Amino acid sequence: MSALLGIIHRDLLLVMRRKSEVLTALFFFVIVTSLFPLGIGADGALLRKIAPGVIWVAALLSTLLGLQRIFSADYADGTLEQMVLSPQPFVLLVAGKIAAHWLVCGLPLVILAPIIGIQFDMDAGSLQVLILALLLGTPVLSLIGSIGAALTLGVRGGSVLMSLIVLPLYIPVLIFGAGAVYANTVGLDVSGHFSLLGALLILALAFIPWVSAVAVKIAIE
Repeated sequence: MSALLGIIHRDLLLVMRRKSEVLTALFFFVIVTSLFPLGIGADGALLRKIAPGVIWVAALLSTLLGLQRIFSADYADGTLEQMVLSPQPFVLLVAGKIAAHWLVCGLPLVILAPIIGIQFDMDAGSLQVLILALLLGTPVLSLIGSIGAALTLGVRGGSVLMSLIVLPLYIPVLIFGAGAVYANTVGLDVSGHFSLLGALLILALAFIPWVSAVAVKIAIE
């Protein structure tokens, strides 16, 4: 656990020295979600109907902007090679880097979501469902994205290739996350959507750090 917490602390310190990269993703999320109410107008019913999809797509794309940073900087300066050679389990170190990415790119979106939801005239119940769905779904986005970041490590034009790999895998999270909010809006039961999001999170936590660690080792070799 000390190695895991150490990696998270280290990555957060590095991010604080490159605040512009984090702010770019957050501003992208805010601007994209704010443009829709301005463009559509003051039709509250229409705004409430499109709110889940708009917010989730914006969160997905914002998370995608920061994926390349998970491993690229450490790969460029040789830090990843030292991590592979260290006595600490490399899977644990990779998990720490993924956790740091979620703390920087995923958690702020969860915090901003209620403010964005008010623009779409969402009620308190829908905002609560939105926050909980993002808490379950955004870690899955970071975990799945780490696979794409690892597979395209050191590849020229890797960001485009990573998007092609990752975006299809994001579709289930998008469907269940937005579906939970929409179901609550129309008065349907949301427990099924949360169960599926929870199952995706458990499966991702169980397998993806190992997959990403293997992909990073292949890229280094």
